[in-house]
Parts: sequence; C-alpha cells; structure tokens
Amino acid sequence: MKYFLAAMVVAFPAMAPAESYPDARSIVSIGGPVTEVIYALGAGDRIVARDTTSHFPSAVEALPDVGYMRQLSAEGVLSVSPDLIVTRDTAGPPETLDQLRAANVPLVEVHDAFTKESVLTSVEIIGEALGKQDSAAQLYKQIEGAFIALETVVTQQETAPRVLFILSNQGGRLNVAGRGTGANGMITLAGGENVMGEAFEGYKIMSDEALIEAAPDVVLMMTGREDHAGRKEDIFALPSLAHSPAALNDAFITIDPAALGFGPRTAEFARALNADLAVVTTAKAQ
Repeated sequence: MKYFLAAMVVAFPAMAPAESYPDARSIVSIGGPVTEVIYALGAGDRIVARDTTSHFPSAVEALPDVGYMRQLSAEGVLSVSPDLIVTRDTAGPPETLDQLRAANVPLVEVHDAFTKESVLTSVEIIGEALGKQDSAAQLYKQIEGAFIALETVVTQQETAPRVLFILSNQGGRLNVAGRGTGANGMITLAGGENVMGEAFEGYKIMSDEALIEAAPDVVLMMTGREDHAGRKEDIFALPSLAHSPAALNDAFITIDPAALGFGPRTAEFARALNADLAVVTTAKAQ
C-alpha cells in the first residue's frame, strides 16, 4: 500500500481580517518568515529594521537588528520610528507587545504555525497589511503550486522514513523535536515520520533508552548555527545512536535553519528534504 501524506487539520485562532497600511514606509519586520514574505511581495525597501531571526534575503542583514523576536524591547523597536510593525504572534515578551500597541504604532500579527495553510494565510495577511493584494495573490498561487507538486511526489512513496531531528547535542545529551515544532512540520511535509512525534510536544532532552528504542532510519540536524549544528561522527558515536538504522546506513542529513520557520520557501525546503529521504530509503532497502 502506498504511503499517503496525512491531511493536517489545524485549528487556527480566530483572526480579524488584517487592516491595510499601503502608505507605510518604515516597517519593522519581526520573524524570518515574515521578512521573507515582505521581500517576496516586492516591499523589502519599506523595511527599516528586522529581528535577529531574519537572514533572508541577505540584503536584510544590512538593516538594524532590534533583537531576538521573543526577547524584544519596546524601546529598541520604537527607536527606528516605525509606522508599521509586522510580526509573528509568538513574538514577545507580551508586555513588550502591549507597550508597542500603547504607542499607537499599527501592529499586524501573523499566526506562527507549521503547515501549508499557515504559510498561505501569512501571505494573504501580510499582502493585505502592505496594500500589496495583487502581488500577494500571485505569490499565493506560486506557493500553492509548489505545495501541490510536493504532495504529488509524497503520495507516490511506498514508506515513510523514520526521522529523528536533533536540535542540539549538549555533551551527549540530545535535545530532539516532538510534535508542534517546525522540525515536525517539515518532516511531515517531506513525507517522513518524526519518531518523537507521538511522544511529546516541543523540544526535549531524551534519555539514551528512549533514543535506542526510537531506532530512527535517519538523523536530521541544522546546518552550522552555533551549538545547533552537529557533526555526523559525533552523533553516531553516541551509545544511544551507534547501533541505530541511521548509523548503520550512514543516514545523516542537514537542513537550512530557515526551513523550520515556514515561510515562502517551505515547499522548496520540503522537496529537497524529500529527495534526501528518498536516498535514505533506497539505501535501507539494499
């Protein structure tokens, strides 16, 4: 029986339609995916500052950095005199967002989730907020087409590789991804199965016993970003994974950290991961 990508039913919080601020020319963008959407809509020149998670396109790194999206200060954001703030709804702390609202600067929030639907919805909301509805409609269609192409490939799979995503290796103690994470969403979109998807939510340091029992077919980590990057030799030398199918098949994949944010390039990232997982599946079968 062929493996079919499970339909993901996500309950989104109630959202009022985004208001439109077509004249805003001093935008603070909070969240890498938000920044990517603004640039993809052709409005990157309207951004005057961004947060630490915004790295793409590379031009954005020349802009002032107002800090990490979950540790913002109202003073830092307001210091660039924004006339619009566009942010993911997980930005914070809450008191900072309250202060920004009190400053009467328009603030548009995009729901932070890890599904195809959340990506497409963010394009609609940001397009409306920037007065770029026509560009948003075109981008929506482009992204939707990429997801359809991805799903066509995934539905042709015979099996779903069992994937362990490791966020960090803390002296042999592995912090891994459960459900409700960008890693879980990306693995699912790419046609894989997160071995910890049913075990817990968020990220958690797991015991050696749990990792041995999980027996992943492949280990997935991010490309170089401080302590979140890992070396295959170090990971497969650990007792918890040394005898796993992943280690026996030398199945170690790295992914761009941006893939876990769920922005305009999500389908592309998932398609590339799907291709890598296909190689793993082929090696395991031989």
